[in-house]
Amino acid sequence: MQITFKRNFNLNYFLALLLSIMSVMALTSPAVEAMPSFSRQTGQNCSTCHTQSFGPNLTPFGRDFKLGGYTMSGGSGAGAKVPPVSAMIVGSFTNSKMDQPPPDTPTGYNKNNNFTFDQAALFYAGRVYDKIGAFSQFTYNGFSDRLALDNSDIRFADQLELGDMPITYGISVNNSPTVQDLWNTTPTWGFPYTKSAFQIYPGSTALIDGQLSGQVGGATAYTMINNLLYLEAGGYASLANNMQKGLGVANAGQQQIDGAAPYWRAALQHDWKGHFFSVGHYGMSANVFPGRDPSNGTDRYTDLAVDATYQFMGNPKHIFETKTTYIYEDQKLTASQLAGNVNSTGNTYLTTFKFNTAYTFDQTYGATFAYNRTTGSTDTILYQNNVIPRPNSEFYTAELVYVPFGKSNSYSYLLNLHTSLQYIAYTKFNGTTNQASDNNTFMVNGWLAF
Repeated sequence: MQITFKRNFNLNYFLALLLSIMSVMALTSPAVEAMPSFSRQTGQNCSTCHTQSFGPNLTPFGRDFKLGGYTMSGGSGAGAKVPPVSAMIVGSFTNSKMDQPPPDTPTGYNKNNNFTFDQAALFYAGRVYDKIGAFSQFTYNGFSDRLALDNSDIRFADQLELGDMPITYGISVNNSPTVQDLWNTTPTWGFPYTKSAFQIYPGSTALIDGQLSGQVGGATAYTMINNLLYLEAGGYASLANNMQKGLGVANAGQQQIDGAAPYWRAALQHDWKGHFFSVGHYGMSANVFPGRDPSNGTDRYTDLAVDATYQFMGNPKHIFETKTTYIYEDQKLTASQLAGNVNSTGNTYLTTFKFNTAYTFDQTYGATFAYNRTTGSTDTILYQNNVIPRPNSEFYTAELVYVPFGKSNSYSYLLNLHTSLQYIAYTKFNGTTNQASDNNTFMVNGWLAF
Protein backbone atom coordinates (compact mmCIF):
# COMPACT_ATOMS: atom_id res chain seq x y z
CA MET A 1 0.00 0.00 0.00
CA GLN A 2 1.66 3.19 -1.17
CA ILE A 3 -0.07 6.42 -0.22
CA THR A 4 0.95 9.79 -1.56
CA PHE A 5 0.12 13.19 -0.15
CA LYS A 6 -0.11 16.53 -1.88
CA ARG A 7 2.99 18.49 -0.98
CA ASN A 8 2.49 21.89 0.56
CA PHE A 9 5.43 24.27 0.43
CA ASN A 10 4.23 25.87 3.67
CA LEU A 11 4.85 22.57 5.43
CA ASN A 12 8.49 23.49 5.86
CA TYR A 13 7.56 26.73 7.59
CA PHE A 14 5.09 24.83 9.75
CA LEU A 15 7.93 22.50 10.72
CA ALA A 16 10.12 25.44 11.68
CA LEU A 17 7.33 26.72 13.92
CA LEU A 18 6.88 23.24 15.39
CA LEU A 19 10.58 22.95 16.21
CA SER A 20 10.44 26.32 17.90
CA ILE A 21 7.48 25.25 20.01
CA MET A 22 9.27 22.03 20.93
CA SER A 23 12.32 23.99 22.00
CA VAL A 24 10.16 26.18 24.25
CA MET A 25 8.60 23.04 25.71
CA ALA A 26 12.03 21.64 26.42
CA LEU A 27 12.99 24.75 28.37
CA THR A 28 9.77 25.26 30.28
CA SER A 29 8.03 21.91 30.83
CA PRO A 30 8.51 19.55 33.78
CA ALA A 31 9.84 16.07 33.18
CA VAL A 32 7.58 13.44 31.63
CA GLU A 33 8.18 9.88 30.50
CA ALA A 34 8.65 8.67 26.93
CA MET A 35 8.13 5.82 24.45
CA PRO A 36 4.66 5.78 25.88
CA SER A 37 3.57 2.22 25.12
CA PHE A 38 6.67 0.63 26.69
CA SER A 39 6.46 2.96 29.69
CA ARG A 40 2.77 2.28 30.23
CA GLN A 41 3.33 -1.47 29.99
CA THR A 42 6.34 -1.72 32.32
CA GLY A 43 5.68 1.15 34.70
CA GLN A 44 9.29 2.26 34.14
CA ASN A 45 10.45 5.68 33.06
CA CYS A 46 12.42 5.90 29.83
CA SER A 47 15.74 6.52 31.56
CA THR A 48 15.56 2.95 32.85
CA CYS A 49 15.91 1.56 29.31
CA HIS A 50 17.69 4.37 27.45
CA THR A 51 20.98 6.02 28.38
CA GLN A 52 19.76 9.43 27.20
CA SER A 53 16.16 8.85 28.34
CA PHE A 54 14.97 8.64 24.74
CA GLY A 55 16.26 7.12 21.54
CA PRO A 56 17.56 3.71 20.45
CA ASN A 57 20.63 3.56 22.69
CA LEU A 58 19.95 0.97 25.41
CA THR A 59 20.99 0.38 28.99
CA PRO A 60 21.50 -3.20 30.28
CA PHE A 61 17.89 -3.12 31.49
CA GLY A 62 16.73 -2.01 28.05
CA ARG A 63 18.63 -4.85 26.41
CA ASP A 64 16.98 -7.34 28.78
CA PHE A 65 13.56 -5.92 27.90
CA LYS A 66 14.23 -6.38 24.17
CA LEU A 67 15.77 -9.83 24.71
CA GLY A 68 12.60 -10.87 26.56
CA GLY A 69 10.42 -10.05 23.60
CA TYR A 70 9.03 -6.66 24.68
CA THR A 71 6.64 -8.50 27.05
CA MET A 72 7.83 -7.35 30.49
CA SER A 73 4.95 -5.92 32.52
CA GLY A 74 4.65 -3.93 35.73
CA GLY A 75 2.54 -0.94 34.80
CA SER A 76 -0.66 -0.20 36.64
CA GLY A 77 -3.77 1.93 36.34
CA ALA A 78 -5.63 2.99 33.21
CA GLY A 79 -2.41 3.61 31.28
CA ALA A 80 -1.36 -0.05 31.47
CA LYS A 81 -4.65 -1.14 29.87
CA VAL A 82 -4.24 1.07 26.79
CA PRO A 83 -3.11 -0.83 23.65
CA PRO A 84 0.67 -0.50 23.09
CA VAL A 85 0.43 2.15 20.38
CA SER A 86 2.69 5.19 20.13
CA ALA A 87 3.53 7.83 17.54
CA MET A 88 6.34 10.21 16.71
CA ILE A 89 7.22 13.13 14.47
CA VAL A 90 10.75 14.10 13.39
CA GLY A 91 11.88 17.33 11.81
CA SER A 92 15.23 18.90 11.01
CA PHE A 93 17.12 21.84 9.60
CA THR A 94 20.14 20.98 7.44
CA ASN A 95 22.97 23.13 6.11
CA SER A 96 25.94 21.95 4.02
CA LYS A 97 29.11 23.89 3.34
CA MET A 98 28.38 24.01 -0.38
CA ASP A 99 25.09 23.94 -2.23
CA GLN A 100 24.60 20.30 -3.11
CA PRO A 101 21.02 19.43 -3.98
CA PRO A 102 20.55 15.66 -3.92
CA PRO A 103 19.14 14.01 -7.03
CA ASP A 104 15.37 13.98 -7.44
CA THR A 105 14.91 16.72 -4.88
CA PRO A 106 11.17 17.42 -4.58
CA THR A 107 9.96 20.85 -5.53
CA GLY A 108 9.61 23.30 -2.69
CA TYR A 109 13.11 22.78 -1.28
CA ASN A 110 16.19 24.94 -1.57
CA LYS A 111 19.69 23.99 -2.70
CA ASN A 112 20.76 24.55 0.90
CA ASN A 113 19.43 25.51 4.35
CA ASN A 114 16.35 23.29 4.32
CA PHE A 115 13.74 22.60 6.93
CA THR A 116 12.33 19.13 6.40
CA PHE A 117 9.44 17.23 7.88
CA ASP A 118 11.42 13.98 7.97
CA GLN A 119 9.01 11.49 9.45
CA ALA A 120 5.69 10.83 11.08
CA ALA A 121 5.38 7.30 12.43
CA LEU A 122 2.92 5.04 14.19
CA PHE A 123 4.20 2.19 16.38
CA TYR A 124 2.83 -0.99 17.82
CA ALA A 125 5.37 -1.47 20.59
CA GLY A 126 4.79 -3.91 23.41
CA ARG A 127 3.21 -7.20 24.34
CA VAL A 128 0.93 -8.81 21.78
CA TYR A 129 -0.09 -11.89 23.76
CA ASP A 130 1.51 -13.78 26.63
CA LYS A 131 5.15 -14.38 25.55
CA ILE A 132 4.84 -12.65 22.16
CA GLY A 133 5.73 -8.98 21.71
CA ALA A 134 6.48 -6.61 18.88
CA PHE A 135 8.15 -3.41 17.82
CA SER A 136 6.63 -2.45 14.48
CA GLN A 137 6.74 0.92 12.78
CA PHE A 138 4.76 2.46 9.91
CA THR A 139 6.45 5.63 8.70
CA TYR A 140 5.41 8.48 6.47
CA ASN A 141 8.56 9.96 4.93
CA GLY A 142 7.97 13.67 4.42
CA PHE A 143 10.86 14.02 1.97
CA SER A 144 9.92 11.18 -0.39
CA ASP A 145 6.19 11.63 0.28
CA ARG A 146 5.67 7.92 0.96
CA LEU A 147 4.11 5.70 3.60
CA ALA A 148 5.90 2.39 4.26
CA LEU A 149 6.40 -0.40 6.74
CA ASP A 150 9.57 0.54 8.60
CA ASN A 151 11.66 -1.38 11.15
CA SER A 152 9.67 -4.30 12.51
CA ASP A 153 10.65 -6.99 15.00
CA ILE A 154 8.10 -9.54 16.26
CA ARG A 155 9.34 -11.91 18.97
CA PHE A 156 8.49 -14.96 20.98
CA ALA A 157 10.66 -15.26 24.10
CA ASP A 158 10.73 -17.48 27.17
CA GLN A 159 13.10 -18.49 29.97
CA LEU A 160 14.26 -21.63 31.72
CA GLU A 161 16.93 -22.67 34.21
CA LEU A 162 19.52 -25.43 33.99
CA GLY A 163 20.60 -25.81 37.58
CA ASP A 164 21.32 -22.26 38.64
CA MET A 165 21.97 -21.09 35.07
CA PRO A 166 19.26 -18.83 33.55
CA ILE A 167 18.64 -19.21 29.83
CA THR A 168 16.53 -16.92 27.68
CA TYR A 169 15.55 -18.19 24.27
CA GLY A 170 13.32 -16.92 21.50
CA ILE A 171 12.53 -16.31 17.86
CA SER A 172 12.63 -12.96 16.06
CA VAL A 173 10.70 -12.37 12.82
CA ASN A 174 11.86 -9.11 11.30
CA ASN A 175 12.39 -7.15 8.09
CA SER A 176 15.97 -5.91 8.33
CA PRO A 177 19.21 -7.69 9.28
CA THR A 178 20.45 -6.38 12.68
CA VAL A 179 17.14 -4.67 13.60
CA GLN A 180 16.80 -7.32 16.34
CA ASP A 181 20.25 -6.68 17.79
CA LEU A 182 20.76 -5.55 21.41
CA TRP A 183 24.03 -3.61 21.51
CA ASN A 184 23.66 -0.51 19.26
CA THR A 185 26.85 -1.41 17.46
CA THR A 186 25.27 -3.00 14.40
CA PRO A 187 23.94 -0.92 11.48
CA THR A 188 20.20 -0.60 12.14
CA TRP A 189 20.30 1.05 15.57
CA GLY A 190 23.87 2.36 15.51
CA PHE A 191 24.97 5.96 15.86
CA PRO A 192 23.90 8.48 14.55
CA TYR A 193 20.39 7.92 15.85
CA THR A 194 18.89 10.81 13.88
CA LYS A 195 19.42 11.80 10.26
CA SER A 196 18.02 14.15 7.65
CA ALA A 197 17.19 13.55 3.99
CA PHE A 198 19.56 16.41 3.12
CA GLN A 199 22.55 15.05 5.00
CA ILE A 200 25.34 14.00 2.64
CA TYR A 201 26.79 10.51 3.01
CA PRO A 202 29.29 8.50 0.94
CA GLY A 203 27.86 6.32 -1.80
CA SER A 204 29.19 2.87 -0.79
CA THR A 205 27.96 0.65 2.04
CA ALA A 206 28.10 -3.07 2.76
CA LEU A 207 25.06 -5.20 2.01
CA ILE A 208 24.39 -5.76 5.71
CA ASP A 209 24.71 -2.02 6.36
CA GLY A 210 21.15 -1.02 5.42
CA GLN A 211 20.97 -2.14 1.79
CA LEU A 212 18.31 -4.76 2.56
CA SER A 213 16.35 -2.75 5.12
CA GLY A 214 12.59 -3.24 4.78
CA GLN A 215 12.94 -5.23 1.55
CA VAL A 216 13.39 -8.66 3.14
CA GLY A 217 11.69 -10.95 5.56
CA GLY A 218 13.54 -13.23 7.91
CA ALA A 219 13.51 -15.25 11.10
CA THR A 220 16.26 -15.97 13.59
CA ALA A 221 16.41 -18.14 16.68
CA TYR A 222 18.42 -16.81 19.62
CA THR A 223 19.47 -17.62 23.15
CA MET A 224 21.21 -15.81 26.00
CA ILE A 225 22.98 -18.23 28.34
CA ASN A 226 23.69 -17.16 31.92
CA ASN A 227 23.47 -13.50 30.85
CA LEU A 228 26.91 -14.07 29.34
CA LEU A 229 26.83 -15.83 25.96
CA TYR A 230 24.47 -14.79 23.18
CA LEU A 231 23.96 -16.94 20.08
CA GLU A 232 21.67 -16.31 17.11
CA ALA A 233 21.19 -17.81 13.66
CA GLY A 234 18.62 -17.56 10.89
CA GLY A 235 18.11 -16.29 7.39
CA TYR A 236 16.48 -13.73 5.11
CA ALA A 237 14.76 -13.76 1.73
CA SER A 238 13.64 -10.88 -0.47
CA LEU A 239 9.96 -10.08 -0.31
CA ALA A 240 8.01 -10.49 -3.54
CA ASN A 241 7.92 -7.36 -5.66
CA ASN A 242 4.14 -6.96 -5.30
CA MET A 243 4.45 -7.31 -1.54
CA GLN A 244 7.18 -4.68 -1.46
CA LYS A 245 4.96 -2.33 -3.45
CA GLY A 246 2.12 -2.97 -1.03
CA LEU A 247 4.38 -2.19 1.93
CA GLY A 248 5.76 0.93 0.26
CA VAL A 249 9.37 -0.29 0.13
CA ALA A 250 9.76 -1.22 -3.58
CA ASN A 251 12.83 0.22 -5.28
CA ALA A 252 13.66 -0.62 -8.88
CA GLY A 253 17.41 -0.44 -8.29
CA GLN A 254 17.64 -2.60 -5.17
CA GLN A 255 19.30 -5.95 -4.66
CA GLN A 256 17.22 -9.15 -4.70
CA ILE A 257 18.35 -12.19 -2.75
CA ASP A 258 18.41 -15.45 -4.68
CA GLY A 259 16.90 -17.99 -2.30
CA ALA A 260 17.82 -17.44 1.34
CA ALA A 261 20.71 -15.54 2.93
CA PRO A 262 22.01 -16.94 6.24
CA TYR A 263 22.58 -14.53 9.13
CA TRP A 264 24.43 -15.24 12.36
CA ARG A 265 25.40 -13.49 15.58
CA ALA A 266 27.49 -14.32 18.65
CA ALA A 267 28.43 -12.10 21.58
CA LEU A 268 29.91 -12.26 25.06
CA GLN A 269 28.78 -9.72 27.65
CA HIS A 270 29.47 -9.01 31.31
CA ASP A 271 28.24 -6.40 33.76
CA TRP A 272 30.69 -5.86 36.61
CA LYS A 273 29.76 -3.27 39.26
CA GLY A 274 28.33 -0.83 36.72
CA HIS A 275 30.95 -1.53 34.06
CA PHE A 276 29.30 -3.26 31.11
CA PHE A 277 31.40 -4.94 28.42
CA SER A 278 30.49 -6.84 25.27
CA VAL A 279 32.40 -8.20 22.31
CA GLY A 280 30.88 -10.01 19.37
CA HIS A 281 30.75 -11.12 15.78
CA TYR A 282 27.93 -10.95 13.23
CA GLY A 283 27.61 -11.59 9.53
CA MET A 284 25.62 -12.78 6.57
CA SER A 285 26.19 -14.28 3.14
CA ALA A 286 23.93 -13.66 0.15
CA ASN A 287 23.65 -14.38 -3.54
CA VAL A 288 21.84 -11.43 -5.10
CA PHE A 289 20.44 -10.41 -8.45
CA PRO A 290 21.75 -6.85 -8.93
CA GLY A 291 18.91 -4.49 -9.75
CA ARG A 292 16.51 -7.47 -9.44
CA ASP A 293 17.71 -8.68 -12.86
CA PRO A 294 18.34 -12.47 -12.98
CA SER A 295 19.54 -12.55 -16.60
CA ASN A 296 23.27 -12.55 -15.70
CA GLY A 297 23.14 -14.76 -12.63
CA THR A 298 24.08 -13.51 -9.17
CA ASP A 299 26.69 -11.55 -7.29
CA ARG A 300 27.85 -13.00 -3.99
CA TYR A 301 28.43 -10.92 -0.88
CA THR A 302 29.91 -12.24 2.35
CA ASP A 303 29.85 -9.75 5.23
CA LEU A 304 31.93 -10.53 8.32
CA ALA A 305 31.89 -8.12 11.25
CA VAL A 306 33.23 -7.72 14.77
CA ASP A 307 31.94 -5.27 17.38
CA ALA A 308 32.52 -4.18 20.97
CA THR A 309 30.80 -2.07 23.63
CA TYR A 310 31.77 -0.49 26.91
CA GLN A 311 29.29 1.34 29.16
CA PHE A 312 29.86 2.85 32.57
CA MET A 313 26.47 2.78 34.31
CA GLY A 314 27.65 2.83 37.91
CA ASN A 315 26.47 6.41 38.41
CA PRO A 316 23.42 7.49 36.36
CA LYS A 317 24.55 11.10 36.71
CA HIS A 318 27.62 10.34 34.60
CA ILE A 319 27.33 7.71 31.86
CA PHE A 320 30.29 6.95 29.60
CA GLU A 321 30.02 4.78 26.50
CA THR A 322 32.24 3.54 23.69
CA LYS A 323 31.06 1.45 20.74
CA THR A 324 32.79 0.17 17.63
CA THR A 325 32.22 -2.15 14.70
CA TYR A 326 34.26 -3.29 11.72
CA ILE A 327 32.67 -4.88 8.63
CA TYR A 328 34.62 -6.67 5.92
CA GLU A 329 32.67 -7.46 2.78
CA ASP A 330 34.02 -9.96 0.26
CA GLN A 331 32.47 -9.37 -3.17
CA LYS A 332 32.20 -11.79 -6.09
CA LEU A 333 30.54 -9.57 -8.70
CA THR A 334 30.04 -12.04 -11.54
CA ALA A 335 26.60 -10.81 -12.61
CA SER A 336 27.57 -7.15 -12.41
CA GLN A 337 30.65 -7.80 -14.53
CA LEU A 338 28.60 -9.58 -17.22
CA ALA A 339 26.20 -6.63 -17.23
CA GLY A 340 29.12 -4.24 -17.74
CA ASN A 341 28.66 -2.51 -14.39
CA VAL A 342 32.03 -3.45 -12.87
CA ASN A 343 35.50 -4.36 -14.11
CA SER A 344 36.38 -7.24 -11.84
CA THR A 345 34.50 -10.34 -10.67
CA GLY A 346 36.77 -11.41 -7.82
CA ASN A 347 39.15 -10.18 -5.13
CA THR A 348 37.08 -7.07 -4.56
CA TYR A 349 36.18 -5.91 -1.10
CA LEU A 350 34.63 -3.13 0.96
CA THR A 351 35.48 -2.35 4.59
CA THR A 352 33.59 -0.20 7.06
CA PHE A 353 34.90 0.98 10.42
CA LYS A 354 32.69 2.85 12.90
CA PHE A 355 33.65 4.17 16.32
CA ASN A 356 31.83 6.47 18.71
CA THR A 357 32.25 7.56 22.29
CA ALA A 358 29.69 9.45 24.36
CA TYR A 359 29.19 11.14 27.71
CA THR A 360 25.72 11.72 29.16
CA PHE A 361 25.02 13.87 32.22
CA ASP A 362 21.93 13.13 34.28
CA GLN A 363 20.50 11.23 31.26
CA THR A 364 19.60 14.67 29.91
CA TYR A 365 22.64 16.28 28.28
CA GLY A 366 24.75 14.23 25.91
CA ALA A 367 27.87 14.70 23.79
CA THR A 368 29.00 12.13 21.21
CA PHE A 369 32.06 12.03 18.99
CA ALA A 370 32.25 9.51 16.14
CA TYR A 371 34.67 8.42 13.44
CA ASN A 372 33.75 6.53 10.26
CA ARG A 373 35.97 5.14 7.53
CA THR A 374 35.16 3.24 4.34
CA THR A 375 37.79 1.62 2.08
CA GLY A 376 37.54 -0.69 -0.90
CA SER A 377 38.89 -2.02 -4.17
CA THR A 378 39.59 0.14 -7.21
CA ASP A 379 37.04 -0.19 -10.02
CA THR A 380 36.91 2.32 -12.88
CA ILE A 381 33.34 1.39 -13.84
CA LEU A 382 31.69 0.89 -10.43
CA TYR A 383 33.21 4.12 -9.09
CA GLN A 384 33.39 6.04 -12.35
CA ASN A 385 31.76 9.11 -10.80
CA ASN A 386 34.47 9.36 -8.15
CA VAL A 387 37.56 11.48 -8.78
CA ILE A 388 39.64 8.44 -7.80
CA PRO A 389 37.76 5.22 -8.67
CA ARG A 390 37.63 3.88 -5.13
CA PRO A 391 34.90 4.11 -2.46
CA ASN A 392 37.26 5.45 0.21
CA SER A 393 35.67 7.99 2.56
CA GLU A 394 36.44 9.29 6.05
CA PHE A 395 34.47 11.60 8.29
CA TYR A 396 34.00 12.72 11.88
CA THR A 397 30.71 13.45 13.63
CA ALA A 398 30.12 15.60 16.72
CA GLU A 399 26.69 15.73 18.32
CA LEU A 400 25.14 17.51 21.29
CA VAL A 401 21.86 16.19 22.66
CA TYR A 402 19.27 17.58 25.06
CA VAL A 403 16.51 15.25 26.32
CA PRO A 404 14.51 17.06 29.01
CA PHE A 405 11.93 14.37 29.75
CA GLY A 406 11.74 10.72 30.79
CA LYS A 407 13.39 10.83 34.21
CA SER A 408 12.54 9.14 37.49
CA ASN A 409 10.55 12.14 38.72
CA SER A 410 8.20 11.97 35.74
CA TYR A 411 4.51 12.19 36.33
CA SER A 412 3.11 11.32 32.89
CA TYR A 413 3.40 8.76 30.13
CA LEU A 414 2.36 11.20 27.42
CA LEU A 415 5.44 12.29 25.49
CA ASN A 416 9.17 12.60 25.17
CA LEU A 417 11.46 14.89 23.23
CA HIS A 418 14.95 14.46 21.77
CA THR A 419 16.73 17.55 20.41
CA SER A 420 20.20 17.54 18.89
CA LEU A 421 22.87 19.55 17.10
CA GLN A 422 25.06 17.50 14.78
CA TYR A 423 28.08 18.36 12.63
CA ILE A 424 29.75 16.03 10.11
CA ALA A 425 33.25 16.89 8.86
CA TYR A 426 34.77 15.02 5.90
CA THR A 427 38.48 14.48 5.33
CA LYS A 428 37.90 12.13 2.38
CA PHE A 429 34.80 11.67 0.25
CA ASN A 430 34.17 9.01 -2.41
CA GLY A 431 37.82 8.37 -3.14
CA THR A 432 39.45 11.77 -2.76
CA THR A 433 40.51 14.32 -0.18
CA ASN A 434 40.12 17.09 -2.77
CA GLN A 435 37.24 19.36 -1.70
CA ALA A 436 35.98 16.67 0.67
CA SER A 437 35.13 19.36 3.20
CA ASP A 438 32.56 20.79 0.76
CA ASN A 439 30.31 18.00 2.03
CA ASN A 440 30.52 19.09 5.68
CA THR A 441 27.01 19.17 7.10
CA PHE A 442 25.28 20.78 10.09
CA MET A 443 21.88 19.60 11.35
CA VAL A 444 19.40 20.67 14.00
CA ASN A 445 16.95 17.89 14.84
CA GLY A 446 13.72 17.66 16.82
CA TRP A 447 12.17 14.27 17.62
CA LEU A 448 8.89 14.09 19.54
CA ALA A 449 7.19 10.85 20.67
CA PHE A 450 3.75 10.61 22.26
